[in-house]
Amino acid sequence: MFVSYKWLNELVDLGSVTPNELADKMSVTGIEVEGVTVPEAGLKNLVVGNVVECIDHPDSDHLHVCQVDVGGEELSQIVCGAPNIKAGVKVIVALPGARIKDNVKIKKGKMRGQVSNGMICSLQELGISDSVVPKEYSEGIYYLPADATPGESVFPYLEMDDSIIELSITPNRADALSMRGVAYEVGAIYNQTPKFSDEVLVESDQPASEKIAVRVTDEQLVPAYQVRIIEDVTIAPSPVWLQNRLMNAGIRPINNVVDVTNYILLLFGQPLHAFDYDRIGSKEIVVRQATDKEELVTLDGETRVLSPESLVITNGEKPIALAGVMGGLDSEILPETTTVALEAALFDPISIRRSAKQFHLRSESSARFEKGINQATVAQACDVAAAMIAKLAGGTVLKEAVVASHVEPKDVTVSIKLDRINRYLGTSLSLAGVGGIFDALGFAYELTGEEYTVSIPPRRWDISIEADIIEEVARIYGYDRLPSTLPTGETVAGALTRSQRITRAIRNVIEGAGFSEAISYALTTEKKSNQFTMQASEPTRLDWPMTEDRAVLRMNLISGLLDDLAYNIARKNQSLAFYEVGRVFYQAGNPKKELPKEEIHLAFALTGEIKSKDWQTKPQAVDFYQLKGVLETLFDSLSLTKAIRFVATDAIAELHPGRTADIYYEDHRIGFIGQVHPATAKEYDIAETYVAELNLEAVIALSVGEVRYQSVSKYPSVSRDIAMLVKDDVANQDVVDAIQAVAGKYLTQVKIFDVYQGSSIEKGMKSLAYSLTFSNPETTLTDEEIQKAMQKVEKNLQESLKAVIR
Repeated sequence: MFVSYKWLNELVDLGSVTPNELADKMSVTGIEVEGVTVPEAGLKNLVVGNVVECIDHPDSDHLHVCQVDVGGEELSQIVCGAPNIKAGVKVIVALPGARIKDNVKIKKGKMRGQVSNGMICSLQELGISDSVVPKEYSEGIYYLPADATPGESVFPYLEMDDSIIELSITPNRADALSMRGVAYEVGAIYNQTPKFSDEVLVESDQPASEKIAVRVTDEQLVPAYQVRIIEDVTIAPSPVWLQNRLMNAGIRPINNVVDVTNYILLLFGQPLHAFDYDRIGSKEIVVRQATDKEELVTLDGETRVLSPESLVITNGEKPIALAGVMGGLDSEILPETTTVALEAALFDPISIRRSAKQFHLRSESSARFEKGINQATVAQACDVAAAMIAKLAGGTVLKEAVVASHVEPKDVTVSIKLDRINRYLGTSLSLAGVGGIFDALGFAYELTGEEYTVSIPPRRWDISIEADIIEEVARIYGYDRLPSTLPTGETVAGALTRSQRITRAIRNVIEGAGFSEAISYALTTEKKSNQFTMQASEPTRLDWPMTEDRAVLRMNLISGLLDDLAYNIARKNQSLAFYEVGRVFYQAGNPKKELPKEEIHLAFALTGEIKSKDWQTKPQAVDFYQLKGVLETLFDSLSLTKAIRFVATDAIAELHPGRTADIYYEDHRIGFIGQVHPATAKEYDIAETYVAELNLEAVIALSVGEVRYQSVSKYPSVSRDIAMLVKDDVANQDVVDAIQAVAGKYLTQVKIFDVYQGSSIEKGMKSLAYSLTFSNPETTLTDEEIQKAMQKVEKNLQESLKAVIR
């Protein structure tokens, strides 16, 4: 919202307040000011010129040699190429030494042999946007008023000596989207009552109802609608003062009728629309919802295909305007217009927003209808506009508006006690002090003891509860005057909890292994939520999800990581290692009555190559054991390795049945690891991928939380190898358990170093070879001790696993 300081000064007395001081004050009382600009800033030596003579340039087919009176003793010769230059007009002249837009300096010179003492300027050359320059001057120079005095500065004639205050209006303060609203706000700040000198309406004796009938089909969508008829108008350019005010507000002047509607929009915040009465096509206006596939050509020349969601103004048969958004081309005001039908209305905000969004037509009118307008001034704004049109266009206003629907605005009453205001604000305001603030705001009130009953006028439709009243008191009293206190009491040094310390250590280990942290949405689809789950659960659904893709709380982290992989792979990032720490949500009871149980999980996703191809290295793709190694490193850092077991499983449908294992700590399942099933990988559009997920809460609870160090043994360790044939369904973990169960206390490591299946051994069997390391920190082990241990190992393998020792 662009606010003219000069215009505002007509409504409230700002004689002792500079524009910058006003901007600062408004900012600290609740309406943010983006900035203050002075249109004439950076320009100088621009004066009024009277073109006394204009002849064609002898050596050019488009230049003109002009003799211009710029207030000096002699005429000044200026060469001008504008197509609309002519004798007898007042123009903007940049004298030698003048500065125009972009700090361009004007010098005396010659143009095709003719001396030019300066430049005759267009509005664009003064920095005025081409989008607001009147169309008749958009391709040429601008004509100043006929009574402008040659030699005087042009800035007062163009109101470029004004200060334009740009307000950033939030949706809750839509009342400030008008000069009257801003005047009330400024009046409250400086304890003044705004003064409005509206044009007085004079009506003829002929009733407007004889010329037109008006009807609305749904008063819920159109709570207020009326039309006034103005006859015998003469369409012409608006007066300069009106054009200047519109241009300073960022609106292009059109003609005296349309400009009045835009002026009222700025003054009251009330959108109006003017129809050419003779081009409506009937003597009836009906406001209704559009029919499916109905068409309307709007003012911008575009054909709009309407739907029943659109609200339209019709002549009883076909649409002539898109309600609250844009008028129709067939009924616009033209130079030949003699009778105007002036519309003032109040439309349903949701309907207007839907239409504006559907057709990508954001306008000053639609913005105000969406945010709300003052219901108390709908008819008043229409009356003032009709009076101005009659004055500026020489028309006659027919008697009374034709009303189809009408809303009776009422004051909102809010009660609040002084103690409550002071308690919330931390102040010690008196009854008289708060009463003075209500008076400044223009809010009537009654005082019973220490309780105020405040009547809020319709112009402040944003106020309806106690909190709103407290905010108003705080704003006008001054946020900068509210007392500030420091918190009291003893403070203690902050520290991480055990869970936080372990989680931080886990992150360090994982990131040290080359993984990058990802953060995924907690909301997903029901299908993805049910994938990779560690326990059975009903999904937790949102009642009103924004999209179907974010309708259910996740029950796993892996699906989110796979989405992250797919996003990166689609952008040619092929080798990826992600992890995530986050919450999953299990529903144990009735989802309508009970909140879901939350668990913190840790998940991994690995795809691509662990080693890339170069001049001396072949590429190496990631595999199951790469991710398993990361998990083992993690468990080792938490001192959990000895009790961790990996048990093959095919129970998880989204994982490869031959490359998946559950992870156990003793007898407690704490997670799983495996390859994403090819069918699932195809759904996510990813390559071969390995994933794992752990119940991080369980892992943290089991963690010893410390690492015990021991000195290097002074005595040598001894290694023995053992090879065996076992059935191919025997897992490595089974063999390791069997060895560790009987090998004795000196066994320090069991490592598999060979696996073989082929034609040289019996079908259904496989060959496994292990290296066993023994060490006694107190003495050297003898061959006899080692041999006894190996015999026990061989015997247990034969008995428990039916192994054939090779």
